Amino acid sequence: MLPIHPESPEHTTNSVFLSINTMVQTRSASSTAVPRLSPPPPSPTKRRVSNRSASNTPAPTSPPAAAAEVEVTKPSAALRGGSSSSTTSSSSPAILSHTPSTLALAWLAISLPLVAWDTGYIMLRPHSMPGGSWHAPIWVPYALYGQVDYVYGRERWEAGDGFCGAQGTMNIVETLMYLAYLWIWYSNKTATGASGSGAASTRGAVTGRSAGLAMLIMFSACVMTVSKTVLYWLNESWSGFHGIGHNSARDLVALWIIPNGAWIIFPTYLIYAYGREILDSMAPSTHRATEKLE
Repeated sequence: MLPIHPESPEHTTNSVFLSINTMVQTRSASSTAVPRLSPPPPSPTKRRVSNRSASNTPAPTSPPAAAAEVEVTKPSAALRGGSSSSTTSSSSPAILSHTPSTLALAWLAISLPLVAWDTGYIMLRPHSMPGGSWHAPIWVPYALYGQVDYVYGRERWEAGDGFCGAQGTMNIVETLMYLAYLWIWYSNKTATGASGSGAASTRGAVTGRSAGLAMLIMFSACVMTVSKTVLYWLNESWSGFHGIGHNSARDLVALWIIPNGAWIIFPTYLIYAYGREILDSMAPSTHRATEKLE
């Protein structure tokens, strides 16, 4: 058999096949090595860290405006009573109650007859004045008082001074208001007071809207009394004490300052007392509502 030359066609064909086979093996090896170049899967430790960081990230819930709306509506439900009995009992308004003080009743018992007596003298002039048909026996003391205060005397009456008549008209309005206060209390009072002890608890209390109306009328009447009396004093001051300047200091203090000053001192104290009671009756409801909203 003849030896094959290295550059024979058969040798060339075998070389080509070997080259092709080598290239195929190289490509297949490189294709299988590609997945090995991808990054390794994350370790369990890294997964736990990412989970924790994800949990810390706020979820896309409702916007802050919705949360603020919930916070506002919750107190409203509590103010409406809620679902528990304790909330209902705490949110229920307290019943307003009023009992006249001993000082108020004593002052009205003394002042109302005196004011009616004074108003009768003013409105019935000149018949109630000295020499008039109705002067005795009811208004005899006004013969002296007309000499102390000329506003009540005949000279001012004949001069047409209307200040005394205006004062008497205001006396009627004030008296009607005081009587309305007493009537509201007496006709609506309960058998015993809502609170307190002693005479105040057995005197009887008026409650609800009637209590508020009674206190408002009494407060307004006292303000009118003080204002009218102070105006009377200011009228004397601005007129040069034309009505009382002729009196001695002793007569002025005993017969004019002390009697008229009582209509400033006692009503002023009643203004303070009734004003405080009115404010106290309104403050608890406002305080409870503020606590619920907070």
